[in-house]
Amino acid sequence: MESTLKEMRGGESVLDLSPKATVGGGVEDVYGEDCATEEQLVTPWTYSVASGYSLLRDPHHNKGLAFTEKERDSHYLLGLLPPAVVTQQLQEKKLMDNLRKYQVPLQKYMAMMELQERNERLFYKLLIDNVEELLPIVYTPTVGEACQKYGSIFRRPQGLYISLKEKGKVLDVLKNWPERNIQVIVVTDGERILGLGDLGCQGMGIPVGKLSLYTALGGVRPSACLPVTIDVGTNNEQLLKDEFYIGLRQRRATGQEYADLLHEFMSAVKQNYGEKVLIQFEDFANHNAFTLLAEYGTTHLVFNDDIQGTASVVLAGVVAALKLIGGTLADHKFLFLGAGEAGTGIAELIALEMSKQTEIPVEETRKKIWLVDSKGLIVNSRKESLQHFKKPWAHDHEPVKDLLGAVKAIKPTVLIGSSGVGRTFTKEIIETVASFNEKPLIMALSNPTSQSECTAEEAYTWSQGRAIFASGSPFDPFEYNGKVFVPGQANNAYIFPGFGLGLVISGAIRVHDDMLLAASEALAKQVSDENYNKGLIYPPFSNIRKISANIAANVAAKAYELGVATRLPRPANLVKYAESCMYSPVYRSYRMDRRHWCLTIPFSLLLHNQQRKIANEI
Repeated sequence: MESTLKEMRGGESVLDLSPKATVGGGVEDVYGEDCATEEQLVTPWTYSVASGYSLLRDPHHNKGLAFTEKERDSHYLLGLLPPAVVTQQLQEKKLMDNLRKYQVPLQKYMAMMELQERNERLFYKLLIDNVEELLPIVYTPTVGEACQKYGSIFRRPQGLYISLKEKGKVLDVLKNWPERNIQVIVVTDGERILGLGDLGCQGMGIPVGKLSLYTALGGVRPSACLPVTIDVGTNNEQLLKDEFYIGLRQRRATGQEYADLLHEFMSAVKQNYGEKVLIQFEDFANHNAFTLLAEYGTTHLVFNDDIQGTASVVLAGVVAALKLIGGTLADHKFLFLGAGEAGTGIAELIALEMSKQTEIPVEETRKKIWLVDSKGLIVNSRKESLQHFKKPWAHDHEPVKDLLGAVKAIKPTVLIGSSGVGRTFTKEIIETVASFNEKPLIMALSNPTSQSECTAEEAYTWSQGRAIFASGSPFDPFEYNGKVFVPGQANNAYIFPGFGLGLVISGAIRVHDDMLLAASEALAKQVSDENYNKGLIYPPFSNIRKISANIAANVAAKAYELGVATRLPRPANLVKYAESCMYSPVYRSYRMDRRHWCLTIPFSLLLHNQQRKIANEI
């Protein structure tokens, strides 16, 4: 995809390190959390030492009934808690018991968000230890419903809202965020939330959910994560009429007004947080997603999960599936339903990997990949009317109006859905694909579950149990003819947390396609023979932190190789280094002696407070 973006930039590459960019800034572990081991004592700093009632209301430091008797005495908590002292493990058991009593997924989502707001470490302990059960709750598919109803369930802001009203003051808005040392920002404008369309300001649930996974799955510390929603209005009439809608009540701004606000935001982020902060674009509409990557790819550390993250996780699944379906990547023919940012991103990364393996130019390997959009097969006769990101996929072929016709004409070995339209892989289509493939690879990637191109049951039944199946949202195991099939989930959560961690630990200042290929290769290698025997082409999420560490190491190694890593010297063992940098949700023990509190205030924190005081006076 870098080649496509280079064309949009007039030939400029991310490795050119544009003179428009200035290296600087970065993050510092002011409080010593990253350097300390779990056994070392830490001081529960806010802007002063948190104690008493304020400590119980501070989600970063609150431990609830797990405060020891000595901590309760030293931190003015006596009488503010019941006398019982419990372990974090017992708290976790109680909360999981309570969560499992809820019948509605949205209720579980709200309970988890409330927990995050009152006890951050316990929230992440729950999520890490029960990731396979809770991932569908804090992220897709439940987060989609949460975004649709965000105005009704909104209780407490969890990120920054930057609207057109703040134009000219975006830097001031960023400075209002209490944390100074940001490593990862996930930003959306809410125009294309999952497969649900324009949800405007209510798309904030996506950045919040993604960053929860950056911490739980990738180990980036919560205080270094910042969710942002850019509110330029919404074209969703239902929301504009909803009395509980929390965003601007106006039609979406477009053109120069939109571009100016985004540019101010990108400039302010670099000015406030430095060159090495990762900005992840999330759920932007096609016409803006590619433009933003092209515009800022050479000046900022930017990543689009819908284009690049999806592509990386799907490529990993395809590479892993080769062990089941046979052949090399170049031996297969790919057909996509959907030619938006996800579809074209996946296609380009597959073509790049194929080119790398065969040493054939990517312009040639693209000819193995065909895309169908709402007007039919993308062919050369349509080239003049195509959007720029679709043009590389226009090949010589007579026009074909629908997917079934394309399947019959192209005879793909791999069928991939990224259309955002549910039940488009019909019985006839899957039967046709299965008729000329012993083991067809079928990937129904659209989210949430209601938008999936087909279900696992349909794929296995209509292919007579021969399909290798993976989807974007989770499906339960399915039994066919006495054999239990376990569907794989091509979830971006396999990639972006480890990918982001790799960028952070290497101090990378740019994202290159080779890093995405490195992430895919690392993920594919984590699939075991036991997984293959169940028909899985992705490893279980129960091992996600180990998977993320390996992905981070591969990505960091590639950053050093490409010359875009700034954290020197390079660690000797990148996997161990990645693991050592991961945030732990285990409770910390707090210092008991109040006399030493005034002597241990970090100088950088005092300096920061003084700077804020001077700025306020000005």
